[in-house]
Amino acid sequence: MWDNITCWPSASVGEVVVLHCPEYFGYFSSVSGNISRNCTSEGWSNIYPAPYAFACGLFSNDTPDTKGQTVFFGAIKTGYTIGHSLSLISLTAAMIILCLFRKLHCTRNYIHMHLFMSFIMRAIAVFIKDIVLFENGESDHCSVGSPGCKAAIVFFQYCIMANFFWLLVEGLYLHTLLVISFFSEKKYFWWYILIGWGAPSVFITAWTLSRIYFDDTGCWDTIESHLWWIIKTPILVSILVNFILFICIIRILVQKLHSPDVGRNENSQYTRLAKSTLLLIPLFGVHYIMFAFFPDNFKVEVKLVFELILGSFQGFVVAILYCFLNGEVQAELKRKWRRWNLERFMGKDMKYHHPSLGSNGTNFSTQISMLTKCSPKTRRCSSFQAEFSLV
Repeated sequence: MWDNITCWPSASVGEVVVLHCPEYFGYFSSVSGNISRNCTSEGWSNIYPAPYAFACGLFSNDTPDTKGQTVFFGAIKTGYTIGHSLSLISLTAAMIILCLFRKLHCTRNYIHMHLFMSFIMRAIAVFIKDIVLFENGESDHCSVGSPGCKAAIVFFQYCIMANFFWLLVEGLYLHTLLVISFFSEKKYFWWYILIGWGAPSVFITAWTLSRIYFDDTGCWDTIESHLWWIIKTPILVSILVNFILFICIIRILVQKLHSPDVGRNENSQYTRLAKSTLLLIPLFGVHYIMFAFFPDNFKVEVKLVFELILGSFQGFVVAILYCFLNGEVQAELKRKWRRWNLERFMGKDMKYHHPSLGSNGTNFSTQISMLTKCSPKTRRCSSFQAEFSLV
């Protein structure tokens, strides 16, 4: 019998079954207890010696705060649903903009588009997972889950891992652009594709096969099995590598800040450095390092709010900073808007006789010149200038 918390195995009438408290109670309490039920002719008895909340140390007083816990987890679900919805809408609009304007087609924006797509897939996977588990009732861990439910969880895990790996690709690309003077962007781009989409496929395939042969219970949505490390380890490695790349890039920016070629206005330069650092945080996913290497039961309420709610808005922030507030994107939108107004008032046939306004490539935003590193043999969309436009 599945009681929405623990799976009780089959037993004979009169037999008492004793189980350990579920592992996830350890996220909220350090108490390790046992629970038991008696198999009677009328079915399972109530839990002894006390309900889960008391027996497993979740509550120590006489009045269990089950209502407060329900409200808290309901608020968590509502929060990340809103965050993923905003991210999905904004990222879809950003993808359309980057696809429509040919002048924005370059390696840097191609990588951004893949990152945007990983965020879109992640949001869709979260919605599918919630529908399958919570609305369709596919949460019985006593029986083997349906193939559709397992496929939804596999897709969910793949999208999560692919998103982390594309954050890693962003870090690798920006670091390579700063360190290596000349490199084949086309050649590196295909390596980035293999890292972003290929590497997660390998790990998720290994995890799926392991679940099929060694732990084919429920809908594969639990993380208590040791097989969970097949997914968790590469994600932790990607977070750590990206954090190291973030520190290296900040160090390079500080070195450029003290370069003789930089102006003497130190306050302005430090302001630029601070802004560029803040812009890099959502692109690199640096905030994940805060709880990545702590135990799963460490500040679980804060961790849930930070990773689930704030993490769900990451795609929205990335779309705003690296598309809608990007200097090149704004210039293209202004140019298209002026051309549309010109055609509207002067007729479509006049567009071939009048030059497009704003088409001289002028970037109207203040840009961080310390990040400029252009190659005469490669096309890099004004290199880092457009990337770190200060609006």
